[in-house]
Amino acid sequence: MSVNDPAHNNNSTWNRQVYHRLKLALSLGLRRQFFLAVCDDLHLRNQVAARLHSTLAYPVGQVLYQPSNSHENSTSAYPRLVTLRLNLNDPNPIIQINQWLANYPPPIVGASKDTPRRPFPVPAFQIVGVEHLTKQPVATQRLFLHYLRLSEEYFSTQESSRFLESNLLLWIPRPWLSAIKQSAPQFWRCRTGVFVFAGEPTPATQNLGYPESFSRSGSLDLGSIEQSILNESVNQAELKTAATELKFENNSEFPAEIQRNGVYKTQEVSPSTADLLKAAPQQQESTNRSGSGSNNQSLSSLSYISSELTELIIATINTSIAQNTEDYLQLQQILLEIEELHQKQVPGEVLAEAYHRLGTLYRLRIEQGESTLENLMVAIIAYQEAISYDETSLQLPDILNDLGTLYWMLYRTPPNSEEGQTYIEQAIEFYQLALNMISPQTHPETYARVQNNLGTAYGDLARFSHPSENWQQAILAYSEALSYRTADMDSLKYAACQNNLGTAYWHLGQYNQPIIHLKKAIAAYNEALVHYNPEQEPLKYGMIQNNIGTACWNLAQYEQPAQNLQLAIDVYSEALKYRTPANVPSACAATQNNLGTAYWHLANLSQTTQEAGQKYLQLCISAYEEAIALAHSLSSTSLSFDLLASYNNLGLAHYQLVIDKSFSGDKATRSQHLEVALDNHLQALNGLSKQPEAYQTTFTYVVKTIRAFHHELGIQGQNLALSKVPSQLLPEILSKL
Repeated sequence: MSVNDPAHNNNSTWNRQVYHRLKLALSLGLRRQFFLAVCDDLHLRNQVAARLHSTLAYPVGQVLYQPSNSHENSTSAYPRLVTLRLNLNDPNPIIQINQWLANYPPPIVGASKDTPRRPFPVPAFQIVGVEHLTKQPVATQRLFLHYLRLSEEYFSTQESSRFLESNLLLWIPRPWLSAIKQSAPQFWRCRTGVFVFAGEPTPATQNLGYPESFSRSGSLDLGSIEQSILNESVNQAELKTAATELKFENNSEFPAEIQRNGVYKTQEVSPSTADLLKAAPQQQESTNRSGSGSNNQSLSSLSYISSELTELIIATINTSIAQNTEDYLQLQQILLEIEELHQKQVPGEVLAEAYHRLGTLYRLRIEQGESTLENLMVAIIAYQEAISYDETSLQLPDILNDLGTLYWMLYRTPPNSEEGQTYIEQAIEFYQLALNMISPQTHPETYARVQNNLGTAYGDLARFSHPSENWQQAILAYSEALSYRTADMDSLKYAACQNNLGTAYWHLGQYNQPIIHLKKAIAAYNEALVHYNPEQEPLKYGMIQNNIGTACWNLAQYEQPAQNLQLAIDVYSEALKYRTPANVPSACAATQNNLGTAYWHLANLSQTTQEAGQKYLQLCISAYEEAIALAHSLSSTSLSFDLLASYNNLGLAHYQLVIDKSFSGDKATRSQHLEVALDNHLQALNGLSKQPEAYQTTFTYVVKTIRAFHHELGIQGQNLALSKVPSQLLPEILSKL
């Protein structure tokens, strides 16, 4: 499984592939596997190591062990992956692993009439920090290599028999790969796989924590955040329309439904904790990042709290938390309290409460808009630690719901969309675990909230696999939520859930029984609309009107096309009263684009008269022109529709207007329409060089428009058209005329 050095221009693509192979290797559950991960970019290394831990340390479904019968006992969650920093004073990773296992032996589980109790599987270990050996004396470096050389002999000793059941992932920079090959051949022969990540070397002294930003070229690029506006294509035989916008309205309650409890007040500090706080150098200003190094050093020396959790916290201290002295002191106090509680070996529920306070501190930051990758990971790991020490807490359903939402947000946080399916599946399992512990009769609001969250997660999962089945699951979850969330309880949350249900029905209608599901979507949207006052909630009111228009447009493809298209036009027009260029230009552009599409289809119905068709085409042109004009004032990333397709659609509308027999314009007017048509097709063609199928379709439109010039205006018109075409296209175009 060796991986050669990458010679790829696109480091992020290479790193994404290597990451997935490494994660798969660690996930297989094989024993006695020894992996080397080579990475010179320490920011990238930290990011990948943290993501591996977040994904693999506490596999969902194994966080809680529910007894399958009355004779079995549940057990605390036990990590599947442990991250350790190499001890530079005695750089022996095997000793460190055995010491960890001695402190945290696998719990005994099982026990039934027919099954004896058995130890829990030994976790895998990833070791980081080898790069710091470069700054150590030569003797220390040689000692590390000596321990690796003795690995085969050491693995066979009784002392390390537990370790033999484990897997080891050793993170090293490239120079140490060469050193291990040459100076520790025994260890090199034991390797199962080598995974090489691409990136520029980072000086070890700069590796103070996780990076402030993951936008640099060497980062592991796992995708970009999904927009809250879904892009759904609207297709027709000749007219390739821009994507119709259908907003998946997650409303203010999701993912903000993690907010529930007030801010935890910090407990009084015990004398020993106070001494620790006094010993930590706090005199420097916390707002000065360069002055936080000593405090970071004191936090790095914590021996009981997992190293990857500590490093993630240090990363947040290095960024936003350090800007607020009170927040920093509160965070430092909680960490030192947890460290002391570990030292005193207090009952698990006491430790669980401390970890829960840590998770809640970060959850509150996330609710305030600081949903960074590091903050999400700290909250997740802290809550998982809380569960591992007390799985009988009365707060468990709320923690599980929060974990589900945090994993959902992790998927929505750049650069996680490549890893999104895993995170969404984890979110779903946490929501389901929470629902198993909530009685809808006694806690209807909580039950409905989690069901609504579950529905949204299933909707996101449908983007990755089994869309029909997952949208059906989303419908079941939203419907269940609405059984306990009535309009009388909270009309806005009820309306938001109805909107989500309508969107789920709309999506399901794209896969089966379209008429039935689209009608149910329209009914759900209309029910939601009743509870939104357009004066008080103009944007949501306009958004739902837009969704109704899209569902009506879709239904027109199956029955009563004229009536349903007119309904779509009416509600799109109503939506535009509230989705204005001044308030929400991107949403206004999307609805104008949808309106243009509806007018186009209405103009081309067989029962539409020629006179009405001409009027609808003019209205179609006006709508597309407005959409494109608004799009030019916005960045392309803020658009929820395909602007290049809109150029083509506008060109086709001008072309259709001219070639219609009922068109009565003079030659100058005909020439003007055809010139606009050609200009828009060429504009689209210019942006489609990397989409061969769409490029060829648009090229065909260009040829048809030039032919129309000749047919309507003669050779002079054709010459005018050819004068507008880029010279490199002329040979191919002339061959087709």
